[in-house]
Amino acid sequence: HRHAMGYFAQAAQILLDCLFGIAIFLLVLRVLLQAARANFYNPVCQFLYKTTNPVLMPLRKLIPGWRNIDIGALLLAWLLSAIKLALIYALFGQRLGLLGLALMAFADLLDFVLVLVIGIVFVRVLLSFISVERANPVVPLVYQITEPLLRPLRSKLPALGGFDFSPLVVTLAILLARVLIVAPLLDVGMHLAQAA
Repeated sequence: HRHAMGYFAQAAQILLDCLFGIAIFLLVLRVLLQAARANFYNPVCQFLYKTTNPVLMPLRKLIPGWRNIDIGALLLAWLLSAIKLALIYALFGQRLGLLGLALMAFADLLDFVLVLVIGIVFVRVLLSFISVERANPVVPLVYQITEPLLRPLRSKLPALGGFDFSPLVVTLAILLARVLIVAPLLDVGMHLAQAA
């Protein structure tokens, strides 16, 4: 009986991760595209705005943006991360303290953003090797999101044999950030959450 409950809890965890992951992905991608000043008329941007506007437009009246960053969308993504974690731990019979949960959700969201950026950088590297139709709406967005990260490095790194090492350096920096920043934050959050 206990094993069956464990299987159901694991299945429910997969579903929660997937459903909340999709919502957080849409919010984070919107924040990244707005920060990169992506073309509003791009079909991908249009889809993102249509799916997220019903929630974000009322929220924007309460929480104004800062420069090009949609603070409301980030706070909502953080709240969704917290709800997801609380539900997942509840499945396994654990209750989390609020302060610890807030820190764990922040670390979880930060990790999500870092992994997403690695994915987008990887797509950019792939695009440089394969010929993709320039009219494809995804191509300019990938370049707009990654260029602010890669451009400063490109000017400082030697281009050996015309090979651009900036994506490699950015990926390495993000992997290090996951180990040195995200993992300790999660540990501290977990400690606080379970001590409460």
